[in-house]
Amino acid sequence: MSLSDFLSPVNPETFSPAQGFMTSQLGMKTSFYTDEFPELGDRRFDIAIIGVKDDRQAKQNEGCFLGPDYFREQFYLLHEGAFGSRIVDLGNIQAGAAVSDTYIALKLVVAELIQQEIIPVIIGGGQDLTYPQYLAYEGLEQKVDLVVVDRKFDLDEDEHEEGSIITDSDAYLNRILLHQPNYLFNFSNVGYQTYLVSQESLKVMNKLYFDVHRLGDFLKDISSAEPVLRNANMVSFDLSAIRSADAPANGNAGPNGFYGEQACKIAHYAGLNDKLTSIGFYEFNPAFDRNAQTAMLLAQMVWYFVDGFYNRKKDLPLNPKSAYMIYRTSLNDGSGEMLFVKSKKTDRWWMQVPYPGMTENERYHLVPCRYEDYTMAVNGEMPDLWWRTYQKLL
Repeated sequence: MSLSDFLSPVNPETFSPAQGFMTSQLGMKTSFYTDEFPELGDRRFDIAIIGVKDDRQAKQNEGCFLGPDYFREQFYLLHEGAFGSRIVDLGNIQAGAAVSDTYIALKLVVAELIQQEIIPVIIGGGQDLTYPQYLAYEGLEQKVDLVVVDRKFDLDEDEHEEGSIITDSDAYLNRILLHQPNYLFNFSNVGYQTYLVSQESLKVMNKLYFDVHRLGDFLKDISSAEPVLRNANMVSFDLSAIRSADAPANGNAGPNGFYGEQACKIAHYAGLNDKLTSIGFYEFNPAFDRNAQTAMLLAQMVWYFVDGFYNRKKDLPLNPKSAYMIYRTSLNDGSGEMLFVKSKKTDRWWMQVPYPGMTENERYHLVPCRYEDYTMAVNGEMPDLWWRTYQKLL
């Protein structure tokens, strides 16, 4: 199998300025799939840009299949940061004869890139493409932590028949939760707006011990999103999570949401995450854009993701143990103690959650957390994050 079977090349001349790119701009720093497919071996590239030009399952957002090319017009004008980027643009996955053809192509492309240790940055297309992005992990034989940045939960009842791979942008999450075999360990939502979410769906999230966070939790302090993003293997970002004043190019854009600079910060946190191996930005619709405002914001978000990637700290506890500090706390009810880990290099925190029947020193699961979780434990209270994680380990 060759990735070129699923991807169509791009022509940089169609999105380069009349005078050409400056030597410091990403348009000069990036390798492009034009006539011949780039050689990906020998760790030549760290990040691959992939467009997916299919919006047939995007609800109320027809036209977002055009997003990848409009994104390129703005992204490659940006200047390289204080890093030596190794980016390749692999062109576009065109809409297949059937939606399932698009899904299979995206699944195979993402899986191959992950195996080659290249991070795919997917520019959609509808957010239903999150499902084939997730399916790419099926052959990796590992549990997946999924983080979705969205203003609501896409848990609508799937209209497609059982056994079909096809879903839509309002139901893809339901399809992921029901997928067998189940290799989803945790789902986290960042930025849901309560009036757009039914109480029944909130009960589902609580029953499954998933982590869902209201928009208001982050508006005063966006840094509280960092531990959530640090726990992700894959991220899906719906641009409707950004308020329409900052990102109008979405058929479902609303008056409330993240500010543009907060969206860039979230993308940066995702890039910093040593665990993350794929990210998708979905639902950008040029038909609703004003003066390329959303195209520019999306380009800057991806720039911040790239900057975060090249500033990763390789901060994976506990290796070596000398680089971390261990803190022990006792619960008020006398039921036991909790262990926390703090990195001396970055001041980031994790909590150790033991597998049922094990002690902390035998086998445990490390969960990114905040300093506030530690202080809660110091006061003898069990953080909700610890309890939800323990329940998932049962």
